[in-house]
Amino acid sequence: MNFGMIVYILAWVLKIEALSLLLPLLISLIYREQSAVPILLVALLSGIFGTVLGFKKPRKTAFYAREGFVAVAGCWIVLSLVGALPFFLSGRIPRYVDAVFEIVSGFTTTGSSILGDVELLGKGLLFWRSFSHWIGGMGVLVLVLTILPLGGGYNLMIMKAESPGPDVSKMVPRVADSAKALYKIYLALTVLMIAVFLLTGMPLFDSLCIGFGTAGTGGFAVRNSGMADYSMLSQFCITIFMILFGVNFNVYYLMQKRRFRDSLHSEEARYYLLIIAFSTLFIAFQILRQCGGDFLYALHHSFFTVGSIITTTGFSSLDFNLWPAPCQMLLLFLMICGACAGSTGGGIKVSRLIIMGKEIGKEMHLIIHPEAVRRIRLEGKSLDHPIVRSVNCYLILYCFLFMSSVFLLSFDGFDFTTNFSAVAATFNNIGPGLGMVGPVRNFSAYSDFSKLVMIFDMLAGRLEILPMLILFSHRTWRKTN
Repeated sequence: MNFGMIVYILAWVLKIEALSLLLPLLISLIYREQSAVPILLVALLSGIFGTVLGFKKPRKTAFYAREGFVAVAGCWIVLSLVGALPFFLSGRIPRYVDAVFEIVSGFTTTGSSILGDVELLGKGLLFWRSFSHWIGGMGVLVLVLTILPLGGGYNLMIMKAESPGPDVSKMVPRVADSAKALYKIYLALTVLMIAVFLLTGMPLFDSLCIGFGTAGTGGFAVRNSGMADYSMLSQFCITIFMILFGVNFNVYYLMQKRRFRDSLHSEEARYYLLIIAFSTLFIAFQILRQCGGDFLYALHHSFFTVGSIITTTGFSSLDFNLWPAPCQMLLLFLMICGACAGSTGGGIKVSRLIIMGKEIGKEMHLIIHPEAVRRIRLEGKSLDHPIVRSVNCYLILYCFLFMSSVFLLSFDGFDFTTNFSAVAATFNNIGPGLGMVGPVRNFSAYSDFSKLVMIFDMLAGRLEILPMLILFSHRTWRKTN
């Protein structure tokens, strides 16, 4: 294990976090808030520790899969432990476990909260809370790769461990250039989105925070009413951008390179948009059938909610906990389904569901035709067995951790719907669930132990499970020749 390189990468993450804290510090100073002092203190400490730990690059730079997974998991944990300090030191969130829950929810782009009144945080901390979505959306280690290329192909180990989806492919020959291309697209879409929000009449501060949450598909609101206070035009624009950020960023890269034909033939994107269209219409008609009302109103809010849930953003324009049971069950499916691989969204990912469906079809075909040779194809390419195997492994681990978490949460005494949806909301990085953790409620009623379970779930869901689990394997820490 190359601990020297892991610490060196960790040092860069601390320095990036220190620089990131300067923005909420500026906001706090503009609004003359007392939270500026703890934010400045944490920024200084993070910068000092990062500078000391990364003062000298290790001589041994060999970096393989084991180091990559440990570095990613370790960096996200330290990033969260430090990022929680402004909430805790300011006294706005007096319990450190709650502060860690809140910032982990931010960095993992989950959006689940323990706060009953978010507006009490003040502008500076609200900005930090939302900006954490933007930082975590693309991945802080991907950002490190844009400024700290390790060379020798080692940085692909980091990108594989942090990027969502069953497979990570380089868009350009060098991984560092791929990371830069991703961040250019991410930044351009974010700037465009904030400009559109401003044109719809949304205030500047709200446009920035909601923009960060939408880009990272996070879901933290800056008002207690969530998205309900904004105009229908603003809500519609938010929906469109949520869906856009749920698309694989390779599609945008192909568009940027004017390879429009290739970008428009994304099989995963087609299924993703089809699921959104079907779910929107189904929920709209269910609302009309059982609740009545105006069709355009029902269509608007069903479109917003479906876009928010499938992209794992978690914004809410109304309390969907009051919708008919079939609508709630469909929303649970969308929570688990998630967005496309290579996007900022969470969940299992549409590509994995496609591969799983095709694998089931292949097995059924082989039962009828045992001598047949049939390969699974996605995006026009034949999938290698290791990719299919990794999908199967991921789904098994997903089910095991999901049910284990539901079991552990059950000791708090809440009903099954609340516990199941709480795990679905945190493990899939959604935000709100159903029952006692619905869109107008929060997660504060859970015990510290349950919050720690959900903190692990949020990190495991964002990092695709294995980087977190590998920390608990004795083989990870065993010396090898």
